[in-house]
Amino acid sequence: MQLSAHPAVARLRAARPAVVEIAYALGSLWISTSMLANWPDPEGYWRDTDTLAYVLLGAVYLPLVLRRRFPVAVLVSTGLCIAAYFTLGYYHVPAVCGMLLALYTVAALRPRPVSIRCAAASLLVLLWGTRLAEPGIGPLSVGFVTVATTVCWVAGDGSRRLRDLTRRLRLEQEEKARRAVVAERIQIARELHDVIAHHVSVISVQTGLAGYVFSSDPPTARRALDTIGSSAHEALAEMRRMLVVLREDGSAPAEEGVAGEVCGLGRLGELVRRVGAAGVPVDVAITGTAYALPPGIDLCAYRVVQEALTNVLKHAPAAHTTVRVHYTEDEVRVRVKDDGNAAARAAGHGGGHGHGADQGHGGRRGAGPGPGPGPDRTGARAAGSHGQGLTGMRERAMIYHGTLTAEPAPEGGFEVSLRVPVPRTGHDA
Repeated sequence: MQLSAHPAVARLRAARPAVVEIAYALGSLWISTSMLANWPDPEGYWRDTDTLAYVLLGAVYLPLVLRRRFPVAVLVSTGLCIAAYFTLGYYHVPAVCGMLLALYTVAALRPRPVSIRCAAASLLVLLWGTRLAEPGIGPLSVGFVTVATTVCWVAGDGSRRLRDLTRRLRLEQEEKARRAVVAERIQIARELHDVIAHHVSVISVQTGLAGYVFSSDPPTARRALDTIGSSAHEALAEMRRMLVVLREDGSAPAEEGVAGEVCGLGRLGELVRRVGAAGVPVDVAITGTAYALPPGIDLCAYRVVQEALTNVLKHAPAAHTTVRVHYTEDEVRVRVKDDGNAAARAAGHGGGHGHGADQGHGGRRGAGPGPGPGPDRTGARAAGSHGQGLTGMRERAMIYHGTLTAEPAPEGGFEVSLRVPVPRTGHDA
C-alpha cells in the first residue's frame, strides 16, 4: 500500500485544516495578549489591563477556529466582543486583526450582498475603536481601518469569485468531455451501422444465390451458405461491440442519413496522396502478408491513420511522416510517426499535435486549435494529449480490444501506434 493511501495519512490530511485553524487562533491570541501586557502607556490613554481585557481578547480570537463553518456567526460574535472591548477603553490595536480575519472569511464564503453588509458593520465597529487612538493620529487611524476593511473585503470577495469560476469551468469541462464522448459514440454507431448493412446485404444476395442454385449446383450453394455464416458472425460481433461502447448512452439515437463509402486501409493510398498534396510528405510501408481485415477493424485502423495525419497537417506542416502497417497472423499494427519538423518549430509551430480533434462525418476530423508558439514541442504535445481526437482513437481501439499509444518519439517528433488483434476464425471464407 502506498503511504499516501494509508488510512492514517488520510486522517491526518483531513485533520490538517482544523489543526491550522487552532494554531492560528492560539497564536493570534498569544500575540495580542503579549501586546496588551507589554505595550507602554505612560500617558494613561487606555484603561488599565485587567482580567476582563484578556477574557474579551479570548472571546475575539478563539471562535476563529470555527470561522469556516460559521463565518457570519463568528463575525457577529467577534464584532460584539470587540465593540465591548473598545467601549471599555482598553488598548485597541490587539483586537483589530480578529475582526479583519473574520470579515475576510465572510467575504470568501458568503454571497456578495451578505458580505457587503458585514463589511459595513465591521467598519463601524473599527471606526468606534479609532477614538482610542493617540492624540494627533486620529485621522490616520480612521484611514487605516477604512483601507484595511476594504482590502480584506476585496480579497475575500475575489477568492470567492475565483473559486466559483473554477467550479464552473470544471463543470463545463466535464460537460464538454461528456458531450464529446457521446458524439464519438454516435459516430461509431453510425459507422458500425454501415458495416452491419454491408453484412446484411451480403447475406441477402448469397441467400438468393443459394436458393437459386440449391438443386442445380450444390457446391455453389454450399459456398454461399458458408459466406452467409461468416457474414452473420461478423455482423453479430460488430453489433455486440457497438452495444458495449454505447451501453451508458444507449438512448442517444444515431443520425439517419445515406451511408457513405466504407473506408479502410485499402484507401490508404488515396489518403496519403491527399495529405501529400497539402504539403506533408508521407512514406507508406506495408510489411507482413497483407490480408483482408474485418470491416470494423479495417475502418478503425484507417481512422487512426487519418486522425494522426490530420494532426500532422494541422500542427506540423512540412514534417516528414512515415506510416507503417504490419500484418501478423493474429494482429495488425499501425504506426504513424513524424520527424519533429524542426523548420516549422523554428518558424513558430512548436506546439505539438493537440489531439483535440472533433470527429467529423466521414472521418474528416478537425484537429482543433493547437497550443501557442513555444520552443518545446514535446511538452506542448504532452499537454494536449487528452484531447477529443485522442479520446476518439482510444475508444475505437478499445472497441476491438486493441491498444493505442500517442507520445513523443525518443529521437524527436511524435508517434501514434495502434495494435489490434484480428480474429481469423471463418474470416477467409
